[in-house]
Amino acid sequence: MDILTNVLTTAIAPSTAAFALAAIGLNFHFGLTGLLNMGQAGFMLLGMYGFAISLSNGLPIWLALIIGLAAAAVFALLLGWPTLKLRGDYLAIVTIAAAEMVRFLGRSQSLKDLTGASSGIRGIDYKEPFETLSPFPDSIVTIGPISMHGSRSSSWWLTTVTWGLVILFSLIYWRLSKSPWGRVLKGVREDEDAVRSLGKNVYSYKMQALVIGGVIGAFGGIMWALGNSVQPDSMGRPTTFWLWTLLLLGGAATVFGPMLGSVLFWSALTLVKGVAGAVIPDTVLSPTELEPFSLVLVGVTLMLLVIFRPQGVLGNKKELAFNG
Repeated sequence: MDILTNVLTTAIAPSTAAFALAAIGLNFHFGLTGLLNMGQAGFMLLGMYGFAISLSNGLPIWLALIIGLAAAAVFALLLGWPTLKLRGDYLAIVTIAAAEMVRFLGRSQSLKDLTGASSGIRGIDYKEPFETLSPFPDSIVTIGPISMHGSRSSSWWLTTVTWGLVILFSLIYWRLSKSPWGRVLKGVREDEDAVRSLGKNVYSYKMQALVIGGVIGAFGGIMWALGNSVQPDSMGRPTTFWLWTLLLLGGAATVFGPMLGSVLFWSALTLVKGVAGAVIPDTVLSPTELEPFSLVLVGVTLMLLVIFRPQGVLGNKKELAFNG
């Protein structure tokens, strides 16, 4: 029973919703436009830094939110300006390098007073303004089998806000993907030369998609930081790969694919870890080895999914036509 409770808690956790948010942003990049952005973690990290640094210096929460999102938007503009004419693997290489530059900049000792270097920024330095907005009690609240604090850190308050944002941006994706603007982006994804021949500014449309997806990714980073802390290494290369896994698992170019993919991935990881811990004795597999073992099993399952159902759980094979 404890295993199922842990799985359910993971399924609705703010961190699961934060990754779903970042995957929605990636869905604008890849699912809608066909951009192979391998640096979504960089957008998340910039949102986290802009938000946390602003709050820790006494700025109001609404201004801190704007600064975090603006940092991601500026990064998208600077990144897209020289790179959006690249296609396929070349764009992927550039974007993952850009995200790593952001991470190493955050780790830099020369910016320690601002970013905390490799130690990052403690949650206690910036979480209070958000927590004081909570309508929930300042104590442990139990709803059904799940118990969480009402307002602090990974709380019912943060859970409500983060999943509310996931639903909001899923609806925004749905509306934009059905709009004339979204249809142009789908055309860019499938054959940008044909779209260009119709007189559309392909570069401008790609830039718009990059900025929108990056800003949504920054939202995900901010929500993740409110449940944890700002650590540059927490948004390294594995984070981007996990986001791609979530998106492809749920189904790229679908409205609820990122949400479903995030829930399935993190819940499956928790389930496998719990079952393995209960079944496999410590003499065979130590507690510290359970997580890598669980990742291997989940990874094999995802490989089989990609082989036998490449469009994901909710995906459509017709949406897999991408411009090379």
